[in-house]
Amino acid sequence: MPIRRLPAGLDGPDPLADALRDAQYIASEGLATAAFLALTLQKPLLLEGSPGVGKTEAAKAIASILGRELVRLQCYEGIDSAAAMYEWNFPRQMLAIRQAGDDHIHLYGDEFLIARPVLLALQNPRERVLLIDEIDRADHEFEAFLLEFLSDFTLSIPERGTMRAPEPPVVVLTSNRTRELHEALRRRCVYHWIDYPDPVLEAQIVMMRASIVAQDTARKVVAAVGQLREEPLAKPPGVAETVEWAEAATLLHGQGVAWPRAFARAIGVVLKDQDDLAYMAPRVDQMLEKVMA
Repeated sequence: MPIRRLPAGLDGPDPLADALRDAQYIASEGLATAAFLALTLQKPLLLEGSPGVGKTEAAKAIASILGRELVRLQCYEGIDSAAAMYEWNFPRQMLAIRQAGDDHIHLYGDEFLIARPVLLALQNPRERVLLIDEIDRADHEFEAFLLEFLSDFTLSIPERGTMRAPEPPVVVLTSNRTRELHEALRRRCVYHWIDYPDPVLEAQIVMMRASIVAQDTARKVVAAVGQLREEPLAKPPGVAETVEWAEAATLLHGQGVAWPRAFARAIGVVLKDQDDLAYMAPRVDQMLEKVMA
């Protein structure tokens, strides 16, 4: 199996975790190990977990420490190969035909090819990291399009033939697990499940991402978010919402709003669904009083 040589200072899971921390991302031992193995073994990294646990941010941090451009493919229901891989610039082709008259013109040259994220990564794998975000939103047919690329890092263009990457690109896939991914896709990846961080780690993330937040406030907002996640909410808050709630409450407190009222008034930063807000309205004050005690 070919091995990728990583930049100096990334020669193991622990150094990789340190580099990610320097890029403002705190990775668990499991995530750092999975990322190191995926990078070294030249395999895609598949990150699954609930929305808001930091899957996309992990891909951004990996691209940052590698010094590469992040090319993001946001998946959605109905996405097709043209949106993900390539398409031909039909208006430009028609214009070229009219301008050429009787002269011969090659309609499938590079000037007419519109490269989408997958092709961009394949064309220049040493300079880019491909993020295939929320692959579970796409359908099974789209997964089949990806299998050729993820297996051999090739792309078949009928008018041009098969294009092959000079070396395997760095690929990160994320999934919120709204549906099961095909087994063939999973087999091609190094897998890691990202769970909500434990309270100590989440407080560290808040302190890293929100410089205006005091340590005691960080601990209390993490405790409050932990209780919210235990409720039957439609959209449980992610780590990003924890950071934003801590920042918002701190800003309100700086305007003279007392604790814990500052948290209560900023509740729309952490709960972003009307049903969730209505459900928590009768109990949020009691929950915050307990947390702030």
